[in-house]
Amino acid sequence: MTLPATPPSSRKAAAQGPLDWRRLVEWLAQDGVISQAEAQRTIGRCSQAESAQHPLVRLAAVAMQRAADGKALDIEAITQWLATRTGLDYLRIDPLKVDVGKVADTMSAAYAERHRVLPVQVTPTEVVVATSEPFLTDWVDEVQRQARRGVRRVLASPQDIQRYTAEFFALAKSVRAAQKSGGGTGPASFEQLVELGRSNRQLDANDQGVVQVVDWLWTYAFDQRASDIHLEPRREQGVIRFRIDGVLHPVYQMPQGVLNAMIARIKLLGRMDVVEKRRPQDGRIKTRNARGDEVEMRLSTLPTAFGEKMVMRIFDPDATVKNLDALGFSAHDAERWEQLVARPHGIVLVTGPTGSGKTTTLYATLKRLATEEVNVSTVEDPIEMIEPAFNQTQVQAQLDFGFTEGLRALMRQDPDIIMVGEIRDLATAEMAVQAALTGHLVFSTLHTNDAPSAVTRLMELGIPPYLLNATLLGVLAQRLVRTLCANCRVAVPAPRREDLDEVVKPWKVSGGYKPFQPVGCVECRMTGFRGRMGLYELLCVSEAFKEKVAHDPSMATLRRQAVADGMRPLRLAGALRVAEGLTTLEEVLSTTPPLE
Repeated sequence: MTLPATPPSSRKAAAQGPLDWRRLVEWLAQDGVISQAEAQRTIGRCSQAESAQHPLVRLAAVAMQRAADGKALDIEAITQWLATRTGLDYLRIDPLKVDVGKVADTMSAAYAERHRVLPVQVTPTEVVVATSEPFLTDWVDEVQRQARRGVRRVLASPQDIQRYTAEFFALAKSVRAAQKSGGGTGPASFEQLVELGRSNRQLDANDQGVVQVVDWLWTYAFDQRASDIHLEPRREQGVIRFRIDGVLHPVYQMPQGVLNAMIARIKLLGRMDVVEKRRPQDGRIKTRNARGDEVEMRLSTLPTAFGEKMVMRIFDPDATVKNLDALGFSAHDAERWEQLVARPHGIVLVTGPTGSGKTTTLYATLKRLATEEVNVSTVEDPIEMIEPAFNQTQVQAQLDFGFTEGLRALMRQDPDIIMVGEIRDLATAEMAVQAALTGHLVFSTLHTNDAPSAVTRLMELGIPPYLLNATLLGVLAQRLVRTLCANCRVAVPAPRREDLDEVVKPWKVSGGYKPFQPVGCVECRMTGFRGRMGLYELLCVSEAFKEKVAHDPSMATLRRQAVADGMRPLRLAGALRVAEGLTTLEEVLSTTPPLE
């Protein structure tokens, strides 16, 4: 939110001492941010009771109406205005961009709390310190002497400073405590890793410092909307990274010994073998986020040259899509998909590369179909999300229980709808065809670039065309693209529809064209994107399509017939989202296959 800047000539001389709410109201009126009437109303409301709250927090609670548009001024808007008036840079603290270890070495927690300041960045030449009191500078000289660096002040919300002061220093304290209890160095080579595994020298997984660091890790991951947490051992230090909206972000570096203890702690909670570090392992953890909602995480470990690497995939109930509209289906494809999955029997395939959202689409669809009168059974590798409405079975390769065996067993369980995690070989494909022929609705996935390729892939596996025509109902190909941040996106100054038409030839995008471009703000961590949406290519098998499968199953022929039957290619679906201003053309081009 951008507020009008005050002309330098209208500003008062620099004030002294702590902020006073009455003076802030006076300045807001002088700068035209609020009206004189609103200023009088605010003074009347704030004068009714004394408060120990910071003046910025106190004024934000009153919800003053901005003169320009009548919207309420929150604490971020007021802080941003004050930064402009006092000539300081405004900062919204992003915990993912703060090196907590360096910050905590700059000053003590008691000193930071006493002066209500928080270091947020340390470079070889300066320390950037966030404050909510722009006129209190008595601490600056002392910090400069202690840090042997210059100090640059930035203005931040007092609520953020209070919150992150407690969290950053508590985290640093926990890491130090963990280091002291077990040493901070990790293996420097694969040979030393083997020796470490033999001697089992590690920090105690139940050490209080380790427990606190793991709790901090999960809290931040949930707060930052991370889909995956990576704990990666390196030669010098361990690295923690979060995947947010499909992109990995570095979060923290810590001693290898502490990272090993964190992994041991998480393995213990996930009922995995803590001692075994030479073989990959899988596990699951259920925990709760700050709101008390249950969050499930899938764990995976892998031995590497410098230690054991762990990835935690987060399945947040808030991120679980429950309807097709939220998935990103267009009205055209949503209607055709609803008709397709309402069929009593046959095979429906979802295709795309790893991480394209295939499982999310299948789960959202199955939830719609899983009524009390319907038996929905799945066989997966691994079970992505636990869903009470389904009967879910895990593939066990070590017990010779794969997709083929699982599907064969499910056939005896009186199912109505079957979901097979993936068709990987001829045996699984044949069982899926057999299930569809005997009156079951079968959902599964394939790894192909587009929808028509799934038909040729099944024939390449060995399924004859006549069986495909008898069972296959449709194929949905999909991709995920990042969506523009609604808070900071700006309209393209001189949009060229020709650029859009060029990438979708021989198609043409009709209707409105309102492209936007990313800018970057504190809400999206300066990336310009926030969240992701699906792009879909839906092939519905028609009688004409079956004719092509039987007599001319070439890719070009199948694609032309699918398009004639109403299929919109992935790139065209992306171009329509660009025209709506939801994503960018560059994002679509990087994720979708070219039109042929």
